[in-house]
Amino acid sequence: MKNQILILLAFAFILKASAQETVIFPNQDRRVITTGVPFLLIAPDARAAALGDMGVATSVDAFSQQWNSSKYVFSEAKSGLGVSYTPYLSKLVNDIFLGNVTYFNRIDERSAFAVSLKYFSLGDIEFVTDEFSEALIQRPNELTVDASYALRLSDQFGMSVAMRYLRSDLRLDGVDGDATPASTFGVDISGYYQSEEEAYSDFNGRWRAGFAIQNIGPKFKYDEGGQENFQPTNLRLGAGFDFIFDDYNKIAVTAEIAKLLVPTPPIYGFVDTDGDGNQDSDESTIIVEGQDPDVSFLSGMFQSFGDAPDGFSEELKEFTWALSAEYLYQDSFAFRAGYFNESEDKGARKFLALGAGFKANVVNIDLSYLFSASKVQSPLENTLRFSLTFNIGAGEYNEY
Repeated sequence: MKNQILILLAFAFILKASAQETVIFPNQDRRVITTGVPFLLIAPDARAAALGDMGVATSVDAFSQQWNSSKYVFSEAKSGLGVSYTPYLSKLVNDIFLGNVTYFNRIDERSAFAVSLKYFSLGDIEFVTDEFSEALIQRPNELTVDASYALRLSDQFGMSVAMRYLRSDLRLDGVDGDATPASTFGVDISGYYQSEEEAYSDFNGRWRAGFAIQNIGPKFKYDEGGQENFQPTNLRLGAGFDFIFDDYNKIAVTAEIAKLLVPTPPIYGFVDTDGDGNQDSDESTIIVEGQDPDVSFLSGMFQSFGDAPDGFSEELKEFTWALSAEYLYQDSFAFRAGYFNESEDKGARKFLALGAGFKANVVNIDLSYLFSASKVQSPLENTLRFSLTFNIGAGEYNEY
């Protein structure tokens, strides 16, 4: 009997302690990874957009700078200039857009360089303090200036390094007069493989593969005491195959996966010492599951492969994937289709894209259109995107 009383007393003490130190945390099933300057993840050119936002292992074009600049050493053209325009939130406004200008040049058989400018305008924002004051117009914007150098290490493989200056001017004088434009730098490292054309039973074929680690760089913030933001460091892996049926008809199929190399948000909570269910000033926030995301950008890259609170199953959800097909007729007309998929818990971007390309002499015109397949509406849904390319010295290098 005495032992039973002691057990009951111990059990009552445990219950009391648990009631006083219950860990409270909200339901956080959807842990979307957020970064600064997310516009860097928007496909800037119509061809890549039509292929499901992919470009790390597709064939070279003028806009390869944005996906895998090592592809430039496989360009048949000596140099090229690409200009693209992408409306953003076109259903709501008409002055938010992403613009891009890229120039590349093959220095010789084994090397090439490229420079580019990407500009994201968030449109005009008007502040009116009262009916007698003149309206204050703000134009927040973000931009990057890139330069890359590519080197051909063998007949079938090349690598590249790209440097990037990034400036994000999102300050609104009518809201926060102390905020300043943020600036930082980033680095891309990429590689591209393209096999020789091989003969199969009914067609010829060529293999393609590529990788890129993009936006490697330090965190940044907009004011002295503000929050530090990760850049959207991104890993891309892709592979594809060209079905070459004859001199006029070719079909290229490509698959790509990508993952943000940024820490996953942990599950936060607090120890509810008084049992009221509310977090008081003396009840500090704790990490219930996951790892501390307040780390350096390099540590964050390695941590991102194993810090998801739900383990390996959640890590797999952080990979996006895309599939595409491109039909080329006489290298003068192209029809493209692509599908992009992201987990429901990590952003829920799912869309089908279609596009076409036309070539007249040295000018290429590319168009694309996006159809959302997700419950979450895409800001690029039902948007026509446009790219223009000028190829200079076309056919000077015979890669095929």
